[in-house]
Amino acid sequence: MRRLRSEQTGLSYLSSGADDAPLVLCLHGFPDIPRTWGPLSERLRDAGYRVASPWLPGYAPSSLEGPFDPATLARTILSFVDELSPSEPIRIVGHDWGAFITQCAMSLQPERFRAAAMLAVPHVLAIEANIERYPRQLGRSAYMGLFQLPFLSDRLVRLRNFRFVERLWEVWSPGYDPGRDYFDELKICLRSSMPAPIRYYRALLSPKVVLAVRRMVGTKPIVVPTIYLHGERDGCIGPEIADGQEKHFSALFEMVKLSDAGHFLHLERPREVNAAILRWFEGH
Repeated sequence: MRRLRSEQTGLSYLSSGADDAPLVLCLHGFPDIPRTWGPLSERLRDAGYRVASPWLPGYAPSSLEGPFDPATLARTILSFVDELSPSEPIRIVGHDWGAFITQCAMSLQPERFRAAAMLAVPHVLAIEANIERYPRQLGRSAYMGLFQLPFLSDRLVRLRNFRFVERLWEVWSPGYDPGRDYFDELKICLRSSMPAPIRYYRALLSPKVVLAVRRMVGTKPIVVPTIYLHGERDGCIGPEIADGQEKHFSALFEMVKLSDAGHFLHLERPREVNAAILRWFEGH
């Protein structure tokens, strides 16, 4: 595993596999780091892929400069794709915010992607439709409202050595503990990055940003073959919020819901998740 830096995009990233192998780009979410893709990266590398896992914009050691609206994030990732694989379409995996960025990037430039895997955050139009049917999701998403209060939320997230972040993991993936070493690395990243990671959420408050997202993902269905995976015990986004999203994909689409898994399902159930992603990529 090598740690590299893209001067073009300001992204630092972990890379494994042969330089001439087919590329898989793995995007983490909040609050997380590229280490989250360790088990998947090993599986993909052994299957003959090259894997690149960047720290997202706003996560040190990547650039902390904004803006952090979804369109800008997607374009940064597309520039990164162009740099690493200028001529060949790639495969992409996204979890949480990484899944949101993935669907935005696929909507903007579908020709750059051969296949995709999205985890834990479904198509944005499915979220909008299902929140009306399942208002309990508003309670799960209350942290997003808190993040709109800059001084209060910035301080709260840092309080007691990022206890707020550990609590999110406990609620979102009940019964799962990534280990003290994992949290230590995550906290080092957040300590160097705040408040950039939660500025992602503040950008969503802008009507201009909401309109731009609708133009990106709501105008036409996604044409990239996509597998979607969701844990049935997800405490961040309920599995029912993903229902019906297949109508927003015009290419092959498959949804897998895993019992006894929460929001960080790729770490909780790596064997099943990694096998499903590899199967999908081998078929496309």
